[in-house]
Amino acid sequence: MKLILASASPRRVELLARLGIVPAAIDPADIDETPGKAEVPRAHAERLAREKCAAVAARHAGALVLAADTVVGVGRRILPKAEDEATARKCLALLSGRRHRVTTAVAIADAGGHIRMRTSETIVAFHRLDAAAVDGLVAAGDWRGKAGGYALQGSAETWVRWLSGSWSGVVGLPLAETRTLLAASGW
Repeated sequence: MKLILASASPRRVELLARLGIVPAAIDPADIDETPGKAEVPRAHAERLAREKCAAVAARHAGALVLAADTVVGVGRRILPKAEDEATARKCLALLSGRRHRVTTAVAIADAGGHIRMRTSETIVAFHRLDAAAVDGLVAAGDWRGKAGGYALQGSAETWVRWLSGSWSGVVGLPLAETRTLLAASGW
């Protein structure tokens, strides 16, 4: 059975490799990721993972399709993926000195099109970030395209004072949940 990864994320490819898995193909879903009105972080991550999975499964009949979505939330607020320095700075200022929740939903469509899901929620607390810390994080550049404006596997890791949950889930693919889903899908 072929496994298709519905993601262009190199981090997800690296994390799958830790499970000894190399996808047969990588096929990003390219769906609209705009949050729905009043959508909360967990519901947003789960909806996007399901929609990505379904979209790619429709293109790969008979294959297993794995999709995931990671959302950084502060309360009910969904932080954007930082595509520019101003957004990264705004996110980092909001996360400075406080806890936030990182939700990663994983969806797998089996050969029959049935979708199974698991969701990982991790609480992360940053130390207070002064202007020099924010400047350093922005200069490192590993925030580009990252939910909440930071990459845990990058320079931001040195500012995490506390983490409760899945490190790999924050990076983009919770390995325990993914392994369970794959086994349930016959992988």
